[in-house]
Amino acid sequence: MVSFFTTEDPLDKIISETFPEKEILQTEHILTGWTNIVIEVTTNEGSYFFRFPRNPFWSRMIVKDAAVCNFVDGKTSFYTPQMKLYYDKKHRPYSVHEKIEGYTLGDRIYHLSHTALTGAAYDVAKFIKELSGIDLRSAPKEVQFPLSEFLKELDYEHYKEHIDKDHEFIKLTEQDKLVHGDLNLGNILLDENDKVIGVIDFCFAGTGNPQMDEARILSRPVPKEFEEAFLAQFADTSDIDRMKEAWKNIDAGYADHIRTNFPEINLPEL
Repeated sequence: MVSFFTTEDPLDKIISETFPEKEILQTEHILTGWTNIVIEVTTNEGSYFFRFPRNPFWSRMIVKDAAVCNFVDGKTSFYTPQMKLYYDKKHRPYSVHEKIEGYTLGDRIYHLSHTALTGAAYDVAKFIKELSGIDLRSAPKEVQFPLSEFLKELDYEHYKEHIDKDHEFIKLTEQDKLVHGDLNLGNILLDENDKVIGVIDFCFAGTGNPQMDEARILSRPVPKEFEEAFLAQFADTSDIDRMKEAWKNIDAGYADHIRTNFPEINLPEL
């Protein structure tokens, strides 16, 4: 049985069946989602994001995404989506959450004032520290999924050439702390005053080394001023350069998969 979605599926019908009590005013495909078909749905009661997994791997991971989001909710100083998980008539999972009004850090980072830029660096570091400090003893099993195992499976499912040296390093340095796993600029949200207010997209999340989150946000281009202010928040940055290299290899491998199989997706600068 097929467990994932394509753009050939009747997604508008699924959306309408999910919201029978709401009036659907507009739907818009967001062509930046690597792992899911993302549709912004505007209704008479607000706006929502629907995420439909693109393959069996992401169908399993969207279940984890919902579990992590709902476990983390309220445990940091920042907004995280309250994710609702649904299944269509073919028992394929998809998720829905309310839209947070604002901008991504990726949209704004090269337009921020010095104060806003250093403030964002401080807040992102604060989020990493708060997330890694969450007590996992009551966490559901989906949350306690090692990042090293996730990244190796991602590689072996999607890449042409495997990056085993990176996997060995990530496994060797792994810790039993909660990490976001994909803390890139597009997953960090700012309000209209350029203040960090939330973090989204926990598909990669699980247990690991917090330095993997620190390295992730620096593995794609950022202003030097942001990087310096960000790194100043941490006492130990010994493994970040090696982790940045691993993240760049992971990005390159998955980007090649996207370009080959989903050319309609708009890839960010890597």
